[in-house]
Amino acid sequence: MSFLILGLIVFLGTHSLRIFAGDWRDAQIARLGEMRWKGVYSLVSAVGLGLIIWGYGMARADSPMLWTTPIWTRHLAASLILPAFILLVAAYLPGSHIKALVGHPMVLGVKFWALAHLLVNGKLAAVVLFGAFLIWAVLDFVSARKRDRAAGRTYPVVGWSRDAMAMAIGLVAWALFALYGHLWLIGVQPFG
Repeated sequence: MSFLILGLIVFLGTHSLRIFAGDWRDAQIARLGEMRWKGVYSLVSAVGLGLIIWGYGMARADSPMLWTTPIWTRHLAASLILPAFILLVAAYLPGSHIKALVGHPMVLGVKFWALAHLLVNGKLAAVVLFGAFLIWAVLDFVSARKRDRAAGRTYPVVGWSRDAMAMAIGLVAWALFALYGHLWLIGVQPFG
């Protein structure tokens, strides 16, 4: 469990700099330059993510069960993961009403993802992993929306076609991942 926790601290800590140390972050970008900063940031994030994956893999095997989830929560979780995929696509497809309304759809998608996984995973390691991501996503979303309001930032809309694309791509990605990818990567089949 210690590697999982260390990975969460490194990964989510790096991704929390704008929340808790925005001025320090800006000073480092000015000192190092944007490209060098992104390189260091990416390297530290990758180390954190690697520790999370490794640590969770080790911890989940003998992690104590805190609660047992009813079978119907799998369907609820799958329903929550669908908007997470759509929001993820909308984050990288500018000009949608989704992006304009939400502002930070990827972070909102992480909330859906984490909550869905908390509903179906009652082991301590899962609660630590998905609970940490849910707490981070809530804090980051509030912080990002506050920064947007302070800067007067809005997100332009191109048209409904962007929303249709985000929904279609998100739906296909969700279906492929639920039917094939989750089992291959994680070892659990959501609809199995």
